[in-house]
Amino acid sequence: MKDQHLKAAYSVLPHHVAIIMDGNGRWAQARGLGRVLGHRQGALAVRRTVEEAARLGIGILTLFAFSSENWKRPQAEVQALMSLFVRTLRSEQDNLRSHDIRTRVVGDVAKFPDKLREAITEVEDATASCGGMRLNIAANYGGRADIMQAVCRLMAEHSALAAPPDEAVFTSLLQVPEDVDLIIRTGGERRLSNFLLWQAAYGELFFSPTLWPDFGADDLHEALQFFASRERRFGMTSAQVRGHRE
Repeated sequence: MKDQHLKAAYSVLPHHVAIIMDGNGRWAQARGLGRVLGHRQGALAVRRTVEEAARLGIGILTLFAFSSENWKRPQAEVQALMSLFVRTLRSEQDNLRSHDIRTRVVGDVAKFPDKLREAITEVEDATASCGGMRLNIAANYGGRADIMQAVCRLMAEHSALAAPPDEAVFTSLLQVPEDVDLIIRTGGERRLSNFLLWQAAYGELFFSPTLWPDFGADDLHEALQFFASRERRFGMTSAQVRGHRE
């Protein structure tokens, strides 16, 4: 895609983009390969997408890497995913730092193996001083669980408030404490799958038929062009939105 075609997208670039990375297994099966090979290929798509998002000036990128429901998958596949996660975090650490990308893993990481938790701590510490794009990797994450833990924190930390806290206070207690502007789901499915449920209240939804291992810069640009074409009204009328712009 030529740069001049992206000017419209750049003019209204979303601050927070979230991606449901779907289709690794189907990509592999279509080629007669094991599902784990699809996940390995998907890790390459992660690098491409993270680097392109940072280059374009996206403020926050949140990737859905492993849901709290994915433990139901075959044990061999889960174990392979854990090992791949460790290798990817460690191999990408220098690349993330060189691109000034601050990286966090959000979700219930306490359930992960020790080696994975160590790799998470290493990459978070290594990129803590980075000031460019913020990368959230959602792992053992579920939107409902995120809301529930925020409720528990609210009860524990704000029980003495004379009046109920506003939405901004509640949002600040979530594991991803920012609203999402654009949610991309690859692989042709059209659902949120328990991802960022609170944060996605006014997010624009883009469903790509591309399986995640094939996802690249052009696919990301297509989603950004879709976002640029949307009129975000947030409950207002079109006339009101136009009035705010003038």
